Amino acid sequence: MQRRIALLLLLCLFARPLPALAQAEQQVLIENAIRTVEELSTLGDNTADFTNLLRRARAVMLCPSVIRAGFIFAGQGGACLLVARDGAGSWSSPAFYGLGSGSVGFQAGAQQAQLAMLIMSPKGLDAVLNSQFTIGADAAIAVATVGAGIGGATTANAGADIVAFARARGLFAGIALEGSLLSARPEANRAYYGQDASARQIVLDMAAHNPAADPLRVVLMRYGPRN
Repeated sequence: MQRRIALLLLLCLFARPLPALAQAEQQVLIENAIRTVEELSTLGDNTADFTNLLRRARAVMLCPSVIRAGFIFAGQGGACLLVARDGAGSWSSPAFYGLGSGSVGFQAGAQQAQLAMLIMSPKGLDAVLNSQFTIGADAAIAVATVGAGIGGATTANAGADIVAFARARGLFAGIALEGSLLSARPEANRAYYGQDASARQIVLDMAAHNPAADPLRVVLMRYGPRN
């Protein structure tokens, strides 16, 4: 009997934290996204471009840790979140996404990057809000990347629907987004909000809210409403 009671207690101990653990994973992503915004706006050569465009952005996709590694066969991936701004300048709670890609070629090395994709147009946001969006596959969506060796966003990338900023360290010269797949993660949304909600419902309808995400919204509010 005592052994049975002990087994039941162990089952309760390990079963109860599962929702909390899933939610904790998303909370860590949010905290890292805050750090990404702060570092992209203060460190490096493109901070002025980043902050100027962020003030005008319709939405932003933040991927705090995109890891790319390989020898001959290479791939990259990371967890991301999407937030959007309403007409009054208030930011939504985040919807969760994954980023992944693969390629074949003569390459070797490893790279970890902070990535922010500033979504400048309703057309760009609508494309990202699809359950899956392959960067560069839709010729109607102009995507520009700012990084090492690439000109400033205010000049070279004027008029783009999405402008990507990356800070990377590693053996690759830069981060390649062409062909990368952004996929919505409804299970992560469910874990974080305790209800089923699509990315569109979260960031446009603002139909789901978790107060624990408010620090990210506060940081983004520093950059003011779009003009």
